[in-house]
Parts: sequence; structure tokens; C-alpha cells
Amino acid sequence: MRFELMFPDQIRKAIKEHWPVVLPLGVLEYHGEHSVMGVDTLLVVKTMELLEKEIDMIILPPFYYGAASYVVESPEDGKGSIHVPSEVLNAFGRHVFSSLLRTGFQNIHCFIHHQSENFIAGMPTDLAFKLAARQATFDFLEKERGEDWWGRDDMENYYSDHEAQTDPFSWIRLHPLLDAEIQKEFPIDHTGKQEMSLMMAFCPEGVDMDKYKDDKWYSRSAKDANLTYGNAAKEKILESVKAILSGDNDA
Repeated sequence: MRFELMFPDQIRKAIKEHWPVVLPLGVLEYHGEHSVMGVDTLLVVKTMELLEKEIDMIILPPFYYGAASYVVESPEDGKGSIHVPSEVLNAFGRHVFSSLLRTGFQNIHCFIHHQSENFIAGMPTDLAFKLAARQATFDFLEKERGEDWWGRDDMENYYSDHEAQTDPFSWIRLHPLLDAEIQKEFPIDHTGKQEMSLMMAFCPEGVDMDKYKDDKWYSRSAKDANLTYGNAAKEKILESVKAILSGDNDA
């Protein structure tokens, strides 16, 4: 269900039944002349739209305004990349997560594709939201339980809960759209074979190879993009993300 279209009684039902709440994260960034600006976010959005038909979940309005940076192309001359600094993202995320926790949600997931080849180390957008998740959780727990909440005897199972991912710091989790195993089979690129094949499979209206120009190193592999490759990756992505949202995956 789309959060913006939910009635309060539906929200209460979703909280009671512990539905996953998904925030698609991404950027608006130049992806060559042959592709649209929202590739990184659209791939997440389209994934959730498909899974929404299979499992009970809430999809929050997607956030497109991540830290794209201008390392690919500056926005001048109609290139169009939009960059919001990570410190702004952190403040935004902290308030969003705080509101979700206060509402009663404790099964929150953010998915990101942008720069997720560096997900373990982190990059500006995902790091900003990861920190925001921790800050919002600490704020919520201190308000609800007091500053010394962690040291009390009723928290003696904290470490075992952490292993089972039932501790409070598992209430908000961030994931790459493609997990490490999928990335090995379908290596991430920027508007090349992988991304354009994914767009062909998930969002065909967002790629037009008739507009392709062979003038940038990062997009030259796009000439090898094909629907067969894209659909193979799509199947694995849907399976992986569904497992996470269904609680069948520890990622």
C-alpha cells in the first residue's frame, strides 16, 4: 500500500501485523543522453511496485534528492544532475525516521541503488541515512525509556536479540538494491550494460538507445545492454528483496 493513500485504521492494522515499511532512496543524476535522470531511484521504485502485489507492505513516497555529486557531469548545459549535501540528508532522514518510530513502525527498510557497490564502506547518501536511523532510534529510546535504558536488567538479552535482528537498532535497516552476490554476477556500472539492461527490464520507458553517444568511458558498455541480461538480474533482485521484506533473509 502507498502510505500517502492509507487511512489511519489501515496504518494501525499494518503496525499490529508488523508490515515492512519501505523508503526508496536515490538521486537525480545525468545518465548519458540515452537514459533518464532518475535511474537509481526508479529501479528501486519499480521493484517495490512489483513486490507490492505479492506481500503486505507500505511504500513511502520515494526520495529522489540524494547526494548525487557532480563527479559524472556538472548540471550546466542541460545535464541536470541535482545534488543535496549529506548533512542536509541526515537532518531530513532523522526527522522522517523519528516520525515513523513515533507512529509505531518498527520494521522500516530503505533500499538504495546509487553507489551501492561501496555499500559496506558507505557513500554520502546511504551514510547520511544510516546515521539518521541510529540517531532517531537513540532519540526515541531515550524519550520512551530514559537515558539509561540500555543498562537496565530488562535489556540483558540485547546481544542475542542483536544476533536475531530483533534489537531496537534493527527497527530501521538500509539495504543495497542488489546484494553482494547479485553484484558479483551483474557488476554495477553507471549507465552502462548493467544499468541499461535493468532499465529495459524494470522501466523501459526510461532508456532510448537511439540517443546513445559513444563519447563517455562510463557508458560505452551500454551498447551491450539487452533485455535477457536485464530480466535475469531482475528475477534475482525480486527474489532477494522479497526475502528481506518477508523476514526470510538476515540482510
